[in-house]
Amino acid sequence: MNSNYSNLIGTNIRKMRISHNLSQEDLAAKLNILGLDIDRSALSRIENRQREVNDYEIFYLAKIFNVNVDYFYNDLDETNL
Repeated sequence: MNSNYSNLIGTNIRKMRISHNLSQEDLAAKLNILGLDIDRSALSRIENRQREVNDYEIFYLAKIFNVNVDYFYNDLDETNL
């Protein structure tokens, strides 16, 4: 098990953000409007797998991107663990 990272879904969050043509600042603003207190630097750390993602943050991200929360766990396999 690879313990170098504190989350495994940061890469999928980045892919989703980019596919929606959002900057980290844009995504942070959308999340703030929904009530999640997060800034661009926190999103950067999440995407770079340097910060854990809380369950409630995944819920807000899924809401922004109109996907199920399990979307962010797609393409994970044992090589990521």
